[in-house]
Amino acid sequence: MVTTTDRPAQLNASPVTEDAFTTAQFQFDRAAALLGLPDGLRQLLRMPQRELAVNFPVRRDDGGLMMLKGYRVQHSLMRGPAKGGIRYHPDVTLNEVRALAMWMTWKCALASLPYGGAKGAVIVDPKQLSSDEIERLTRRYATEISLLIGPERDIPAPDVGTNAQVMAWIMDTISMHQGYTVPAIVTGKPTNIGGSEGRQEATARGLSYVLERVASQIQLDLCGARVAIQGFGSVGASAARLLAEQGARIIAVSDSSGALYNPAGLSPQHLVQHKLTTGALAGFAAADALTQAELLELDCEILVPAALSGAITARNAPRIRARIVAEAANGPTTPLADAILADQGCTVLPDILAGVGGVIVSYFEWVQGLQEYFWAENEVNAQLRRMILRATEHVLEVAAVRRVDLRTAAYIIGVERVADAVTTRGIYP
Repeated sequence: MVTTTDRPAQLNASPVTEDAFTTAQFQFDRAAALLGLPDGLRQLLRMPQRELAVNFPVRRDDGGLMMLKGYRVQHSLMRGPAKGGIRYHPDVTLNEVRALAMWMTWKCALASLPYGGAKGAVIVDPKQLSSDEIERLTRRYATEISLLIGPERDIPAPDVGTNAQVMAWIMDTISMHQGYTVPAIVTGKPTNIGGSEGRQEATARGLSYVLERVASQIQLDLCGARVAIQGFGSVGASAARLLAEQGARIIAVSDSSGALYNPAGLSPQHLVQHKLTTGALAGFAAADALTQAELLELDCEILVPAALSGAITARNAPRIRARIVAEAANGPTTPLADAILADQGCTVLPDILAGVGGVIVSYFEWVQGLQEYFWAENEVNAQLRRMILRATEHVLEVAAVRRVDLRTAAYIIGVERVADAVTTRGIYP
């Protein structure tokens, strides 16, 4: 691994702002410089191919109307149809969606999936809406973006603020437009309408496989390792359970209601039950309350940021004490923070590798939907392990040969594969 002083001057500079899209472009630029990509190809790959912005009405339960804004951004279609989740969040921005779409491109390429990257979002707080309102929102948004999506064009999936039910509504809406059922239009659906076994836990399971391999590389025993998880949603809760099954001790977790800490360890099952009963982690009796900032800075072996982007910045990175930061969220670490963590000897498992399990199993679901032939969960998990460990070994190899950190190695692989696809296909017309 190179130190800050070992880096070439043009790779040392970090973006002044910590905007998600600026971060994504900076990470791409590092890899493009190391690969020696021609300037024209760099300019092509550092910007999204398509951006759709939609403004649409949704009828409230009381009969009134609310106007919402949404996006669907396709970063690249060079390796196949676009793939990426749909996010419902009040603070989402177009630049964030651009960044998420770009990260999906490299993530899919790194895993050798025949996809490009995309992302969608609606600026809304789903916690303030009823289930009926979310359904009407989803069906109207799906209709608006139907200009772009399709099994051979762009396949959405769940993300922050959305779930399997939202995907079911999207599938039904597009199917009604087509006049027949289109199961491969989305992934992350309920299994009773064409979803894949193992999809719900796929991101966390993939992270556990990567973490197990890299921990062995740095002589860290997962059994007894202290783990702090920021974000106790679907991915964070599954990661807590899977890591606890490997013998790790979950000492802290958080959600939007706050953070919990118990140095003796927390039971993932009890935490999930408490959250299902009360709607939040707050008030869990067998733990002390912490702030989100305090959780990130706990003395632990493994920190799992599984919430939103930009959680680890230049401001708090000097106080991060984990040996491994395993990025379950998209873009949780800024470039300035990356450099600080590297100088502190912290190993960062980059999001495009650690979080790729979800899209790998989404690919399996898409294939199953097209073939109308479905796999057992043990087969899904076995194929997930095979594909993600193959990507992990490649990243470790490139990092060793080029003497770079794991994020840069992952980007080198992903960017090169997309650049090769552009070169092979050529530029139309």
